[in-house]
Amino acid sequence: MASQDNPPVMVSKIGIIGAGVSGLAVAKQLSNYNPVVFEATDSIGGVWRHCSYRCTKLQSQTWNYEFSDFPWPKRESSDYPTYAEILEYLHTYAVHFDLFKYVKFNSKVVEIKFIGDKEGFDFGRLHRDSGNPLSGRPMWEFSVQSNESDTIQLYHFEFVVICTGKYGDIPLMPTFPRNKGPEVFNGKVLHSIDYCKLDKEATSDLVKGKKVVVVGYKKSAIDLALECAQANQGPEGQPCTIIIRSLHWTLPHYQMWGVPFFLFYATRSAQFLHQTPNQGLLKSLLCLLLSPMRRGISKFIESYLLWKQPMEKYGLKPDHPFEEDFASCQIAITPESFFHEADKGKIIFKRASKWWFSNDGVEFDDNTKTEADVVILATGYDGKKKLQAILPEPFSSLLEYPSGMMSLYRGTVHPLIPNMAFVGYVESVSNLYTSEIRSMWLSGLLANKFKLPTADKMLSQTIKDMETMKNSTRFYKRNCITTFGINHNDEICEDLGWNTWRKKSLIKEAFTPYTAFDYKKED
Repeated sequence: MASQDNPPVMVSKIGIIGAGVSGLAVAKQLSNYNPVVFEATDSIGGVWRHCSYRCTKLQSQTWNYEFSDFPWPKRESSDYPTYAEILEYLHTYAVHFDLFKYVKFNSKVVEIKFIGDKEGFDFGRLHRDSGNPLSGRPMWEFSVQSNESDTIQLYHFEFVVICTGKYGDIPLMPTFPRNKGPEVFNGKVLHSIDYCKLDKEATSDLVKGKKVVVVGYKKSAIDLALECAQANQGPEGQPCTIIIRSLHWTLPHYQMWGVPFFLFYATRSAQFLHQTPNQGLLKSLLCLLLSPMRRGISKFIESYLLWKQPMEKYGLKPDHPFEEDFASCQIAITPESFFHEADKGKIIFKRASKWWFSNDGVEFDDNTKTEADVVILATGYDGKKKLQAILPEPFSSLLEYPSGMMSLYRGTVHPLIPNMAFVGYVESVSNLYTSEIRSMWLSGLLANKFKLPTADKMLSQTIKDMETMKNSTRFYKRNCITTFGINHNDEICEDLGWNTWRKKSLIKEAFTPYTAFDYKKED
């Protein structure tokens, strides 16, 4: 990689990496600091732009996925907009708040260096000078490479925000025994991220008339299998086989026996049934006494899903309760025609704990095999590896300390990494307003509306958050706050000096869902 001998250094207060949903939210909330937003591609939108298929839709309704000060334009239906509609919404948001002026497109941050005063630095505080994160002295150096040049431009920032997210860029690849990997397969193997980069004609050429195997059973895999099935209609079309290692509950929509889904999990009264961090003895006792009700709700939803979808017919009924999938952010919405294609024989399900490649397809641990021309790996992304690739030591190693997970106080700052925030790494019922309210919290922090606790206290709180997640599901692998998201937002409101109860009446407070508009920023 070429670089200049003495490249000029650009200095600014705030640097942001990523112009997806989270990056835009942060840029808007910190716009008074004239932030610099680095986007490695030529467009905003993040995962919606670069990791979506033609049939990809939002997994929730528009009222649950919008910015607090920018409602969706009128649509014929509030249900599940397409990825193209979401990109249009994000573009309109960026234009409305004049955010494009902050974004440097085709600018990839290839290296980050800590340039703060290391001697005597208190890693439990943002800075030794009275804890003010914007003290007037640069703390981080970015090395940025433009797609238009092989030279490196240096930038110095007092505070940086990482918004690269958990998806895209680095695929999570399965491992195989010796001589049983993709190298022995005579067909084509690609990850879903590579499939997303293909245009309509290329994807059609790839799967039409081909024996396609899709690996995975989350949203990406389900959408891929449907797209392959739709491309192979008619007697000449080949069925698509979807390989499933772990079963999870899927939803056809958000109505269970006519009852809105939010009443079960997304209201303050519903979340009262679940454990929360920092709960006292009385709350713990109530959770124990009310646990039969919580399990009953899960069974109620399961009964509807088994009635509405042919899960038992195809051997897709999970052995674990629905509430565990919800608590681990594992729920996927099945497209309307997904099981219809299965009924037509265009989608075939194959359960397998282990599988590997052969010359003409894939083989399984039950001594069966499936012929294939194309294998698409919808096996997820390694967002942590993406972060560790650019963060310097010792900060890179701290990402998993002390819990083995990315420990973020208020879902935003790592207690041991100074003058840096991470937005977009906590999942909830609505990831958009989850990121937006953390951007508001970050704005309050930088404006000195509140001070951070000591590192020990912040670490203690993150451990409590992690323990609550771990106790709610066997699939604990990431920061998912679906069962205590309102409690989590209450803590953010308290930091900002806002009222924690945001509704106009006790009835609404107890039984209506919280949305972004309930957390509209207070001046």
